[in-house]
Amino acid sequence: MIDQARLIEKCAAAGIPLTAEQAARLDDYARILVEYNQKVNLTAITDPEGIENKHFVDSLLFAAQPEVAGAMVDVGTGAGFPGVVAKIYKPELALTLMEPTGKRVDFLKYACAQLGLTGVEFAKERAEEAARKVWRERFDLASARAVAALPMLCEYCLPLVKVGGRMIAMKGPEGEAELAAAKGAISKLGGRALEVRRLTLPGGDVRTLIVCEKISQTPSVYPRNGGKIAKNPLK
Repeated sequence: MIDQARLIEKCAAAGIPLTAEQAARLDDYARILVEYNQKVNLTAITDPEGIENKHFVDSLLFAAQPEVAGAMVDVGTGAGFPGVVAKIYKPELALTLMEPTGKRVDFLKYACAQLGLTGVEFAKERAEEAARKVWRERFDLASARAVAALPMLCEYCLPLVKVGGRMIAMKGPEGEAELAAAKGAISKLGGRALEVRRLTLPGGDVRTLIVCEKISQTPSVYPRNGGKIAKNPLK
């Protein structure tokens, strides 16, 4: 499916050590994804190099960050990016894949079983609803890729993070501008922005990782329901 040697070389160029075993498991994941995609729309990217660059290297740039440890929730994980890739790269992660679409959750369960991944929970939940249940302030890390604008994303993610934990938002080249617009929301939700990391994908696309720390409990009024978050993002 993918070119495993080529993927290892791309990762090495990005400063990410990837073993042959990890590359082989990612190859299995790519094959499962493309086969399942024929019956359930999971991704528009199905060519081998596109999967390598836009799904795997992108997710591995995230997974290689030192904050990716402990109990992690991947919010709006879709077909498992970056969560499943992070679990392959760091098997010790206690991973929760949070996705509201049942067909995608079915795929995630199937893929993780086929890949032999253990220590994975599946939450068929919208994040703003999950954070009012047992998932509230449970995680060391919340991640999200291409889910929503940052002020909304913070309201989805930060209530899930325990005090002392982190949120990492995967954004494009305009990440710093999004952060400027989200600082008020981050503060209201009990967080603070720590760092913006600009990384480069194969082909030259820019990936911005926005790292926030949870410094106090999220007030009980948050998160609001999804309609209010979308219509009136926090400022």
